[in-house]
Amino acid sequence: MADDPPDLFAPAEATRARQRRAPPPAYRDFGWVISAMPVLVLMVALSLATFLPREVEMRARLALFALGAAAILWTFTKLNAAYVALGAALFLSLTGAIEQDDLFEALGADVIWLMIGAFMLGAAVQTSGLAARMIRAVAGREASVGSLVWRLTATLIPLAFLIPSTSGRAAVVLPMFHRIADAAGDARVTRALALLIPAIILVSTISSLVGAGSHLIANELLNEIADRKIGFDQWMLWGLPFGIAASLATGWVISRMFLDADTRRRVVTLDSISHGPLSRDEWRTLAIIVGMVGLWATEGLHPLEIATVAIAGGFLLAAPGIGVISWKAGLKAVSWNLIFFVGAALVLGEALIETGAAKWLIQRMLEASGLASGGSPLVVIAGFALFTLTSHIYLTSHAARTAALIPPLLYLAGALDLEPVAVMFIATVGLDYCLTFPVSSKALLVFQEIDRETWAPADLLRLSAIMLPIHALLMIGFYFLYWRHAGLSL
Repeated sequence: MADDPPDLFAPAEATRARQRRAPPPAYRDFGWVISAMPVLVLMVALSLATFLPREVEMRARLALFALGAAAILWTFTKLNAAYVALGAALFLSLTGAIEQDDLFEALGADVIWLMIGAFMLGAAVQTSGLAARMIRAVAGREASVGSLVWRLTATLIPLAFLIPSTSGRAAVVLPMFHRIADAAGDARVTRALALLIPAIILVSTISSLVGAGSHLIANELLNEIADRKIGFDQWMLWGLPFGIAASLATGWVISRMFLDADTRRRVVTLDSISHGPLSRDEWRTLAIIVGMVGLWATEGLHPLEIATVAIAGGFLLAAPGIGVISWKAGLKAVSWNLIFFVGAALVLGEALIETGAAKWLIQRMLEASGLASGGSPLVVIAGFALFTLTSHIYLTSHAARTAALIPPLLYLAGALDLEPVAVMFIATVGLDYCLTFPVSSKALLVFQEIDRETWAPADLLRLSAIMLPIHALLMIGFYFLYWRHAGLSL
């Protein structure tokens, strides 16, 4: 039998079969273009607003554009805040708005070294067990839910002097929160405490100069613009009473909004944990802490600056045979992302100052608002409170708010003949407030993203609707009843 003739259509059929089996061709997703349109529109508007005014020299326009672009990217994108700030600083350097050396000198500022030492101190407090011991001592073995609210509030305030990061303080308290929530076995208690802890951490931040990196940025900008600085002891004199009052008000509001009277009276029995005597590491850490805080509080009585004391403390805490952490562990504890952000933010702030951009911006604001003649202290303090307390809504990064808003506010102080130290400190009180949205603070996100049901964004919004006006009233009341009598007069 002759061989069958070849199937001339086989190759084509095989090709069609392979095409049917192959996945559909991938089309490029251009959805990001639609998402980027608001940012692009704002960037174009910013370009027109900053480069059209002819009365401003080019260096000032570049500074205004860099800060405005950074603010847009901080607010409307998910780009890392430090990455954006560094990009803005590089833009200023490459365009000649600032000297290239300014970019590098910022990383050598006192505030950078102070933060490095403070982060190493926080790591030692956690590693040695001092933080956990303090939290366990507060919770005790048995307490009512209402009592736990006040005990936790009293414990969280001093942590602002020991751990310079709100998210770090939240992480330290998280294990104790889980222990109390498990023992209570009540979703209402879990929600209330999950709101209470980050809220107290945030409103008590003003208690200490080292409570947040933004405080150090603000103090450095004050020094650049007004050649003034607030010392550790002076900051504590003004900030600690306000931090205590704001914390007590926040604890009271949360306990009443989210817990009924019967729940507040419920007794929670916790597993007994033997504290035992202080360990060797705890004693050494405690001794170094006492020495550091003592030197900080007596800054004017010796030649050591705050940053020098912080670095010396970090050095001792990592010293072989003396310290409680290794040198590598100490460096890992440093938030280098925040370090780079602070350095770049200082460059942006100094660019606004040196180029005259901040001065021009304030003049335009005064002309538009009609506030050139100032007003009564009540009007001024109320205006500062309203502006700073709501700033977290459009600038979610705490440090970004400080870098963007403190220089213009200090120039406003000069235009209205106000005391710059008072303006900076009172503005910082408002800038510390960020209870409206979860994205406004990492401390809030820590308690929202844990593997148990805690609170919803709507709960936080309800809380802020009450706490924001209370915070404003506290700022006004503290100014007239305490601050201006304690050397903080506008």
